Amino acid sequence: MSTYTPDPNRYDGRMPYRRAGRWGLQLPEITLGCWHNFGGDAPTELQREMLTTAFDCGITQFDLANNYGPPYGSAEENVGKHLKEFPRDELIITSKAGYDMWPGPYGEWGTRKYVLASLDQSLKRLDLDYVDIFYSHRFDPDTPLEETLSALNTAIEQGKALYVGISSYSSRQTLEAVRICQENSWAPLIINQPNYSMLNRWIEDSLIDTCGELGLGIIAFCPLYQGLLTDKYLNGIPTGSRASLPGSPLRPEEVAEQVVNGIRALNDHAQERGQTLAQMALSWVLRHPGVTSALIGASQPEQIRDNIKAVENTDFTSEELTKLDGILNSIQLPSSLWTGE
Repeated sequence: MSTYTPDPNRYDGRMPYRRAGRWGLQLPEITLGCWHNFGGDAPTELQREMLTTAFDCGITQFDLANNYGPPYGSAEENVGKHLKEFPRDELIITSKAGYDMWPGPYGEWGTRKYVLASLDQSLKRLDLDYVDIFYSHRFDPDTPLEETLSALNTAIEQGKALYVGISSYSSRQTLEAVRICQENSWAPLIINQPNYSMLNRWIEDSLIDTCGELGLGIIAFCPLYQGLLTDKYLNGIPTGSRASLPGSPLRPEEVAEQVVNGIRALNDHAQERGQTLAQMALSWVLRHPGVTSALIGASQPEQIRDNIKAVENTDFTSEELTKLDGILNSIQLPSSLWTGE
């Protein structure tokens, strides 16, 4: 295997960067998520190709969490091995703690014991001294928010994270979290990572405005709704697709005929824009200035190159948005993905 030499033109303007809310940190409009396809018992050449392809195209942020895999922790281990070929100071590496990671009462949620132990384990797997952004992965209803946030502050004080953020916190929870940090003079939250797409618009009710008022950036995860907002399901559920697999987060009922008809209408409009459906779905998320970045997954380098083209046209006319709203309102999805409040 040859040594990786980054493309010298990776900052030639193909990938725009946006500041995380009012903070100085700039993030690429497209972030590579390392949840699916980066797990396994050992790093693979395909994983390396996806990471190098992303970086060569100006994607500087790789998004991880402690339990990404499967098995849990393996995505961090594999990505960490590949990162040795990359210029560390040009990268934004993120991790999170919140979901189940190990047995017993200290292996999930938001206690100080779990959050800080998880970060130490993530750094060991990644073989890094620090992560750039460390997130509380989900709100813990049974632990005082002060406890979770004090743990994030400790991560900053110990030099194990440069910035901290929250993921899947509602507008109310975000307001309270920022207030607590300010009152205690703790490290400020700079970003929220919610589920947001054309088919899951819950953050438009208040969270986008709340984050804007508080100066937080937003990274949208699942902007392609587990692949439903691609051309993969235009003719139903293909064999081997995510929706065809047992236990998939994309359920067969979410690919019902009336849903597919709406997806086809979206695809028709995407073609009128000169985009693929996936590109338009990403452009639509990025149309809002309050969104800092859209987080994509990939199984092949070609998907990354294709999705990156979304940044070339994130403008929509008012007529387009009205038309798309009509199509989206006709799509009735069963409640499945997390929707906030």
